[in-house]
Amino acid sequence: MATIKEVAQRARVSVGTVSNVLSGAVPVSAKLRERVLGIVRELDYHPNHVARSLKIRQTKMLGMVVSDITNPFFPLLVRGAEDAAWNHSYMLITLNTDDQLERERQVLAALRTRRVDGILLVLASTDGETDHITNAIESGIPIVCLDRRPKGIPLDSVTVDNVAGAHECVKHLIEGGNRRIAILTGPLHVEVARERLEGYRAALKEAGLPIDESLVRDGAFRLEAGYAAAIDLIDREAPEAFFCSNAMMAAGLLRALNEKGLRCPDDVAVAIFDDPQFAEALRPRLTAMAQPAYDLGYSGAELLLKRIQDPGREQTDLVLKTELRIRESSVKTAVTALPSRAC
Repeated sequence: MATIKEVAQRARVSVGTVSNVLSGAVPVSAKLRERVLGIVRELDYHPNHVARSLKIRQTKMLGMVVSDITNPFFPLLVRGAEDAAWNHSYMLITLNTDDQLERERQVLAALRTRRVDGILLVLASTDGETDHITNAIESGIPIVCLDRRPKGIPLDSVTVDNVAGAHECVKHLIEGGNRRIAILTGPLHVEVARERLEGYRAALKEAGLPIDESLVRDGAFRLEAGYAAAIDLIDREAPEAFFCSNAMMAAGLLRALNEKGLRCPDDVAVAIFDDPQFAEALRPRLTAMAQPAYDLGYSGAELLLKRIQDPGREQTDLVLKTELRIRESSVKTAVTALPSRAC
């Protein structure tokens, strides 16, 4: 196995220069960098990052914790964070909590044990239990929250404007002539769910429409919850339109509409918060409030690296904009020439 001394000898440079080339900590000329990297490849040299981390007290690793890796929103979030980390010579370790508090506790403990330099955290759908987060911060590991923010803990965060996004989406449904608009949203102790419900109610109030609580359904941000809520609403009296607070619940809604033989948008208009790849693959295509998932992850990792470099910097809360993408599922005139079929 090749050593850093052998690389230095073959490249006719010092060991320190090789280290600088590999770490990127100190700039070197492009010609010298290419010569050193050529020898590294030729000798198949791999630096001992464990030994180096003990010396500099950094592992050059970031942890990323997501609540549900099966949700199509999160892979793009992870990809953005990984790209940002890689650009700074950091490795990203991604773990899933399955939206469970106990799993989140275990995951944060595991990351602390491995002494990651910082953590990107998408909170599980818990009701205010944050001692494990506080303990991680007090141990010296900075945390940046993505998508959801914990109550009472001053942490850097990157989120989207959920209230404005939901308001715009529901306003679009109202402008299409819909009056009885149902909302399928997540658990209301989660800030994201409350904000999207707030946007829904604001749009109805602005249009002078009554807020019918029988059209509000909250539950888990999952397919099964969306399906059960949609079936219940349809069996009582099908709304004119559905606003779904995330893509997973929307998938459950679409299954319910198909089972009940309802055509979209002829019988029921649909708009969702999130813009997964399947939104454009379906016929009719789904109207969606797109979130910048990649940018959320990328910005979060960049913010975390700044916090690692400057622990005393002021708290930063970035709020990114959403984008309404209007497609056939919410506009009846857009599908008049298409064969009638369910979503």
